[in-house]
Amino acid sequence: MILKGTLYLIPSPLGDYEPIEVIPDGVIQKMLPIRYFVVEELRTARRYLSKCGFKGKIDILTFFELNEHTDKSVVHDYLSPLIEGNDMGLISEAGLPAVADPGAYLVELAHKEGIKVVPLSGPSSLMMALMASGMNGQSFAFVGYIPVKPEERRSEIKKLEKLSVTTGQSQIIIEAPYRNNSLFSDLLLVCSNDKNICIAAGITTSEEFICTKSVSEWKKTKIDLNKKPCVFIL
Repeated sequence: MILKGTLYLIPSPLGDYEPIEVIPDGVIQKMLPIRYFVVEELRTARRYLSKCGFKGKIDILTFFELNEHTDKSVVHDYLSPLIEGNDMGLISEAGLPAVADPGAYLVELAHKEGIKVVPLSGPSSLMMALMASGMNGQSFAFVGYIPVKPEERRSEIKKLEKLSVTTGQSQIIIEAPYRNNSLFSDLLLVCSNDKNICIAAGITTSEEFICTKSVSEWKKTKIDLNKKPCVFIL
């Protein structure tokens, strides 16, 4: 009987810098024997693994891409190396895999196949933003992406604001970087002037910006969040 391999959930840096700055050495050592990787974006993953000790050895690795364009019907086949007894690593574009990330589907399938899943330590923009926000870190909800259409988005913001008022719960929101400014504008438009909003952009990078202000204070502040990885907390 062949023992199944282990699926390791491998964190990646939130910016383009040396992994050793944020990825524990123990995690890097666990990565080095792995020869099969499921990645969100091939080029980014190759660059990351090269910096982790695979430089000159990338060609011996086998990659499977799993992103928003991947047909779900092929994802189960990615488990074949695991079923055959090989370990595999799952890597997101940035941060923790399987959190607001297409890799969650691979993890779901792995559990159904009785494959051991091991999460490894690394940076989480969501938790780091919450840590630095000064907001409720005992009761919070990650709501992920909210609707794109302006009317639907504003309606959702109203619901989240009401929820935060009635429960005291922090509401954590993310958006595609090129829509950050639109989301922020709607937050200022919809929320009451005394409502606090935290913006955490470029966490762990040289351009890191984390600030919590009331809506009325933000309205007096000029800020451009376009194309910056950003977390909003209400």
